[in-house]
Amino acid sequence: MTTLYGHRGAKGVAPENTLASFQACLDAGVTRCELDLRLSRDEQPIVIHDADLKRLAGQKARVKDCTAAELAGYDVRHAGPAWPQPCPVPTLAEVFAACPFEHWQLEIKSLSRKRAVILIQAIAHLCEHYGLNDKVVLTSSSHTVLRAAMQQAPHLQRGLVAEYAWLDPVRTAQRFQCSMLAMNWSLCIEKRIREAQAAGLHVSAWTVNDPALMRQLVHYGVDSLITDFPGLASATLGSR
Repeated sequence: MTTLYGHRGAKGVAPENTLASFQACLDAGVTRCELDLRLSRDEQPIVIHDADLKRLAGQKARVKDCTAAELAGYDVRHAGPAWPQPCPVPTLAEVFAACPFEHWQLEIKSLSRKRAVILIQAIAHLCEHYGLNDKVVLTSSSHTVLRAAMQQAPHLQRGLVAEYAWLDPVRTAQRFQCSMLAMNWSLCIEKRIREAQAAGLHVSAWTVNDPALMRQLVHYGVDSLITDFPGLASATLGSR
C-alpha cells in the first residue's frame, strides 16, 4: 500500500511550511508530512525551505542571521496560494506541539558540519521530548548532514534525498545506513525502485501532483508519494 506525505504540509493549497499548511494537510486526511529545516541564529530548528526570506516574504533577511523570534515576525504568504491570515515562520517545536502527524520526513537543508551537529542535536532533543523517536526520519541530500546524523542521532532513522541518477542513489543511501530513499519522481523507474526495496529501503517519490503520475508510480510500487495536494492525492488513490 502506497502512503501519502504532504509536501511542506499542503504547499499547493496553503503557504508552505506553515501551521496553516500542516493543518490543511491534516484536514485532507493525510497524516504524514514532509517539511524542511534550517538553523536560526539562536540555534533553533526552523521550519523553512529557503536560506532567506526573499521568495517567501519579499525580504532579504537570511534565516541564519535571524533569531526564531525575529523569523516569527515575517509573513510568508508572498509566494504561495492566497491565504486570509498572516503566516509566520514556525519553529519545529511549535509544529510538533500543534500537529499530530503519525510520521514525519524532516529534510535538513545543506549546512556546515558544525551547524549540522547543532541542528541535529536540537532535533533529537525535540523528538525525545515529544515522543517521536519512532515517527521521524531525518532526510537530506547533503552527505555532511547524513554523516552528522549517523554520529549525533544514530537512533533516528535517516533518508537520502536524491535528484540525480548519476550519484547512484541506492548505493549512497546504503553508505549512510539509510532506511528511506526519497527520489525525484523522474528517477522512479521500476528497476531502481525494486533495487532500492531489495536493499531494504522505503522508496518515497517527490513531488507528485498529477493524478496520472500518482497512479503510475503506485503501479510501479513506490512505498510513498510526497505531494503538494494531499486532498487530490487522497481522492485519486483512495484512503491510504
